Amino acid sequence: MKARLATILAATLLISACGEGPDDTTPAGTEKITINNCGVDVTFDRAPERVVLLKSAAVPYLHSLGVMDRVTARAGRYPKEYYDAATLAELDRIPLLTDRTDTSGHLQISKEVVIAQQPDLVLGEVDNLSRDALSAVDIPLLEEPVLCPGNTTAPTFDSIYAQMETYGRLFDREEEAETAIAALKDRMSKIEKVENRTAAVLYPTVGGGVTYAYGNTSMAHPQLEAAGFTNVFGDSSERVFEVTLEELLGRNPDVIIMIYGDGDPKAVEAAITTLPGADKLKAVQNGDLLVQLFNYTEPASPLSIDGLEKIVERFKAGA
Repeated sequence: MKARLATILAATLLISACGEGPDDTTPAGTEKITINNCGVDVTFDRAPERVVLLKSAAVPYLHSLGVMDRVTARAGRYPKEYYDAATLAELDRIPLLTDRTDTSGHLQISKEVVIAQQPDLVLGEVDNLSRDALSAVDIPLLEEPVLCPGNTTAPTFDSIYAQMETYGRLFDREEEAETAIAALKDRMSKIEKVENRTAAVLYPTVGGGVTYAYGNTSMAHPQLEAAGFTNVFGDSSERVFEVTLEELLGRNPDVIIMIYGDGDPKAVEAAITTLPGADKLKAVQNGDLLVQLFNYTEPASPLSIDGLEKIVERFKAGA
């Protein structure tokens, strides 16, 4: 009897030990996922569970897929105007590491602060914390494709659907991605273009300084086209570039849309309208101006559709 009991006990211990192996935490059927991002293959053994956001662009994607609970920390600025109540509640639960930026609006955060969060994915590359710096400590980074350094591929609204698919695959949320894409396409199908006019999308420097314009490799270009406008800087293959008032006067758009990161929208508008000679611009003379937050245009995301709806609403006949 004792010998039989010993045999049963040994078998039980063997089964128990097998259940404690290193593969026990890997779900059955899990496959590696490789995503080509900014020309670099980034491979994941499993869906990320500790995500750090260094930019806000991915938020509408993650919310649509129901994976905001995977975000363990965030940095940068997340203007409340972008989000519905449910998304704001999700963001409020995520600790903010810092929102400190330099004079150009670029996030300032140290490598050590990010590493301390033990992320298995960082979303958004910043000037002082590169992909290479993080990969050196085995932390993968993904950037929104339109913001990849040296990107020359012109984004479209299809870019938004493709990125939703990418995040759906990464987080094992393919069905949710399909549902979200269908809803976005439905919204796009209901947008009625305004009458054909010319327009420029500008990023002014508040307090004096450089004015930037957006060319045909920015999301501003397909957004203007979808609204029924012709981009007066559509002949430029640069995403964003400096422009002078003289050049703006030479192209003299019917409509000017000004985008900004944060601050007072009235100050953003004044940064253009108070320039010497700006009163000769048709858009200024007629008051055909719109100031809206940066992510309503760039990078390509569901917020770009929100921004398109706002543009059409502002400039449709009788508005």
